Amino acid sequence: MLATLPARLRKAQKTFDETGGLHAAAAFDRDGKLLVLREDIGRHNAVDKVIGALLSEGLLPASEQGLMVSGRASFELMQKALLAGMPLLAAVSAPSSLAVQLAREFNLSLVGFLRGDTFNIYAGEERIA
Repeated sequence: MLATLPARLRKAQKTFDETGGLHAAAAFDRDGKLLVLREDIGRHNAVDKVIGALLSEGLLPASEQGLMVSGRASFELMQKALLAGMPLLAAVSAPSSLAVQLAREFNLSLVGFLRGDTFNIYAGEERIA
């Protein structure tokens, strides 16, 4: 399921098609269904928009959802996932060492370099089947 997320995230990015320069973030369920997708010039803003939409829809804490981002997995994005109650953060690029440390400390799953059929698991591997 994880391996399918980047392509589905990219396909759902309508504004990126027009500009070629936006980050995306999305909340997804256990089956990989994209529940909320938002785009922004800043990856942190895209995540804030996703979490805000979940809050508006009464879906926080998001303990049954994961967060997918189109860029790097920074410490700050890991913090946002943690505060939203999301047990998993997946990114198409690298995580920072602080993001890995935070994920391990709070037992969150952290996936990086999610591209094609491959990815790296940095923390919380028990959630990845």
